[in-house]
Amino acid sequence: SRIILAAMDKGDDRAKTFTRRAFIIGAAQGLFLSVLGGRLAWLQVVQGGHYKILSENNRINVKMIAPSRGQIVDRFGVPLAVNNQNFRVLIVPEQIDDISKVLQKLSAVIDLDEKSIQKVLSQAKKSAGFVPLEVRDDLSWEDVAKIEVNLVDLPGISTEAGEIRNYPFKEATAHIVGYVGAVNKAELTGDPVFTLPGFRIGKTGIEKAYDTRLRGTSGTSEMEVNVIGREVRELKNNEEKQGERISLSIDAELQRYTQQRLSETRSSSAVIMDAHSGALYASCSHPGFDPNLFTRGISAENWEELLAESTHPLTNKAIAGQYPPGSTFKMVTALAALEAGVIHAGTRVFCPGHYEYGKDRFHCWKRTGHGSVDLVGALMQSCDTFFYKLSTDLGIEKIAEMAHRLGLGQKIDFELSEERPGLIPDKKWKLARFGESWQPGETIVASIGQGYLLSTPLQLAVMTGRLINGGQRVKPWLVTPPSQSEGKQESLNIDPAHLKLIKRGMDGVVNRREGTAYAARITEQGMEMGGKTGTAQVKRITREERRRGIKNETLPWHFQHHALFVGYAPIENPRYVCSVVVEHGGGGSAVAAPIARDLLLRTQIRNPASDGEENNG
Repeated sequence: SRIILAAMDKGDDRAKTFTRRAFIIGAAQGLFLSVLGGRLAWLQVVQGGHYKILSENNRINVKMIAPSRGQIVDRFGVPLAVNNQNFRVLIVPEQIDDISKVLQKLSAVIDLDEKSIQKVLSQAKKSAGFVPLEVRDDLSWEDVAKIEVNLVDLPGISTEAGEIRNYPFKEATAHIVGYVGAVNKAELTGDPVFTLPGFRIGKTGIEKAYDTRLRGTSGTSEMEVNVIGREVRELKNNEEKQGERISLSIDAELQRYTQQRLSETRSSSAVIMDAHSGALYASCSHPGFDPNLFTRGISAENWEELLAESTHPLTNKAIAGQYPPGSTFKMVTALAALEAGVIHAGTRVFCPGHYEYGKDRFHCWKRTGHGSVDLVGALMQSCDTFFYKLSTDLGIEKIAEMAHRLGLGQKIDFELSEERPGLIPDKKWKLARFGESWQPGETIVASIGQGYLLSTPLQLAVMTGRLINGGQRVKPWLVTPPSQSEGKQESLNIDPAHLKLIKRGMDGVVNRREGTAYAARITEQGMEMGGKTGTAQVKRITREERRRGIKNETLPWHFQHHALFVGYAPIENPRYVCSVVVEHGGGGSAVAAPIARDLLLRTQIRNPASDGEENNG
């Protein structure tokens, strides 16, 4: 019995010990479960909304989609600016700890030099971490495939199929169409689409003037991504709106031909315009440049080369080149004198080869003189003395007033911002500019388009159009024709008989043997042209220099005369006008007139106005 009682006491002690242990373990487990439950409750109930948002953001990637830029086409629908597919690789800085390390890994997958890596690292310091940065574009399909295969080792890296602007006509349309480039800080407007990798805006030409319409509206795409950032599926898409298609009045083939013809000179420009509607069919400046260089970012070497070129290839000389109009201005002086009653159709002036005014002698270009000439003969033979004489009776104010009426010396409110105003001087201008009074000799020089006068090829084309279209205030345009009342231009209120005299003189310049441009006439029947030659002096050769045998052609190129010609065709019922300026080309009759002849002949053969859009004259 003692043995049994001892065994029972020992069992009670073991039971008490087990109960204490079970209680302690159970309490610990309960405490742990309570803490875990509390934490779960805190996360799910109190912080549930916050972590749901984080979860969604980690699962769903919202991407902004750049709109496709609108095309630019010519009057017949020929593409002048289009979009080509372009693959690029991007990196999102906030998704990785060491950008440099990831970029080095990427360089082992595709061709990526150190300069490009440093450029991305520099951009990452200036941009928000969530903004994707372009590492490289113009990837081949093989490069894209290599990156996609290695994405697991390239955090923050992704590929994208975008677009890149392309200009098929290159130099021929560079100054008119312009080009696009990356957005700089001064151009940021707060629009988030501007921060997209590879996004470009218009920098010059039509691309700049109509950038908003060409740009379109961005869209968004919500993509489900997996843990390594690979896109799994698209959840939602708000489609982008493509930019507007812009149609120009330009005839692409005529534009190309004009640029090719000008390329036979060192530096020149030309404009071909509809005399009645103002539609521009060609506007070229040589030398040009390849706008495709700018779409991916022009290299410093190429940029410096363009800037250093003495012929200024980046300048649109057709609308921004400013030159003395030379003898092409004589129609302005003549018309001002006719309208003021200073001369009439029968007025004659004797030209002995010079004109005496006080103690000064002003030479005619023909040293032996032209003899007795009337207005038509003076225009036809470009007699300086005739215009010297009438200018002293007319005065600079009346000459300036007529020049402004014909579109010179002021911006024409053209669609391209690069347009320059030129200059038509008068007494008020000189006093303000130099603080000096106007001198009679300056009127004499201005009467033949020299002195302070400056004009652009576009203005010379407008002047010619207004002279031969019956005195209508025609304005040039590329996209939007100026509003007109019942299809007619505003009248300049010039006597038709006076305009007829001017046209007779311009007809004689080209189609009579005495005319200064007879050698450059159009011989095709029904396509004959009229016009006026011009030679603008750049550097005056003194009598002493002439004695030493110095001539214009022996001067350095940048001191030689400019060659000009303005023309129209056909002679009967004129439709097309043309202006040509060859920088430092010598004489207008030998250099500029043959170019204008070829351009006006080709224009008539193509006859771009025949599509009916501008047939309102």
